[in-house]
Amino acid sequence: MYRTTTDGIEVQVEPFYMSDRSEPEASHYVWAYRITISNNSDGFVQLMSRYWHITDGAGNVEEVRGPGVVGEQPELSPGDSFQYTSGCPLSTPSGIMVGRYTLRSADGRLFDVAIPAFSLDIPGEAHTLN
Repeated sequence: MYRTTTDGIEVQVEPFYMSDRSEPEASHYVWAYRITISNNSDGFVQLMSRYWHITDGAGNVEEVRGPGVVGEQPELSPGDSFQYTSGCPLSTPSGIMVGRYTLRSADGRLFDVAIPAFSLDIPGEAHTLN
């Protein structure tokens, strides 16, 4: 489990390898990741957008930007949390992801919240630094 907190917003990430959706002989590897966003601040926030920086084991980089997460822009009052699961395909058996969410406060202020860097590795395989 990977976690970080920015301005009272905690982001936890749990990645897992999807062997049933992967085809190593075709250089197709799939991971899912479960993210929990917890509002430990004193104010309301809404997740407006996301940014991902994805690096595969060969050093190739893909950047992904978009509104919300999994088609939603969740609203979180103090003490609320939101959990979702998504996925990432790679052409190498390892990689790393890191990113940020842009949130809006009750007064309309936009601010970024870090998503911790997390490793995408096949269980039981030798890990490489990406």
